[in-house]
Amino acid sequence: MVIEKSDFTVISYSNDHFEKWNEFVEQSKNATFLFHRDFLEYHLDRFQDFSLMVFKNQKLVAVLPANRKGNNLFSHQGLSYGGLVLLPSIKFRDVVGILSSILDYLKDKSILTLEISLAPFFYHSYVSNELEYLMHILQATLTQRQQLSVIDYNSRIKINKNRLDGYKKGIKNNLIVKEEFAFNSFWNELLIVNLKGKFNTQPVHSLEEITRLYNKFPKNIRQFNVYYNNIIVAGTTIFETKHVAHTQYISGSERFNHLGGLDYLQCYLINEVFSNKKYFDFGSSHPINHKHINAGLHFWKEGFGARSVVQNTYEIEVKRSESLNNLFV
Repeated sequence: MVIEKSDFTVISYSNDHFEKWNEFVEQSKNATFLFHRDFLEYHLDRFQDFSLMVFKNQKLVAVLPANRKGNNLFSHQGLSYGGLVLLPSIKFRDVVGILSSILDYLKDKSILTLEISLAPFFYHSYVSNELEYLMHILQATLTQRQQLSVIDYNSRIKINKNRLDGYKKGIKNNLIVKEEFAFNSFWNELLIVNLKGKFNTQPVHSLEEITRLYNKFPKNIRQFNVYYNNIIVAGTTIFETKHVAHTQYISGSERFNHLGGLDYLQCYLINEVFSNKKYFDFGSSHPINHKHINAGLHFWKEGFGARSVVQNTYEIEVKRSESLNNLFV
């Protein structure tokens, strides 16, 4: 049974569709605020946007956040994850038609490969694992697999003694947690200093960029700092989505490490601020590439009851689109 690809029309995103794109993302079953155009476009200077929109009988049925680099398309190099954004009502047969039409469109645009970093399942509002199966049908190459440390609130593992001892130190030392509405102290006094000193790198977001993003998404980007006698000793930047609290950045002062600031902060966030979420995502513990894990950092995250989830990135050869033509028998 052949997919009727003539039912689908693929176009490249333009500013004329700003509102339509964002409305679709809001209604979707598997998107987060990272797919909002205001987030996608904060780093337009670094990525050539090549996002796509797919229509069926003039109705928008899917969007693909993406950037182009030469003859290759990525979804998305400026985001933690990408992939097809779909409505809850979508049927699998239409997803096949959508992806097949996108690959044919890319072929016409002289694009050779499409790389997709799939969003982990726990970010979805509804079951949405169609692309994982279609990667198999397309014989896509698994180019990267990240290990994420995640707490599932529906089946929690107890916080271990080491982390609780750190929390108790925080209480004993009269540490104070404050939600801040500016990022200067955390960025300049802790985050930039620590990343430079330990890894000779810098935050993915500059202070100016994170401030600009916060002004666009004040309900989704939150900053929590820990103070000892009015001195900042630890902090965490949280990206909050419907079901997940994700620690985008974590950093503490080595000078005041003995106070238990990071343990105190994470216990407070996990048990009080975000206890209504389904998941608490610490992210990965990969120092340089995804074939090594920072043992100390990973051990620390597991101490809070986090356990492993994988995030896959696939590369599809566009010419393989014909593999989808006779999927249904």
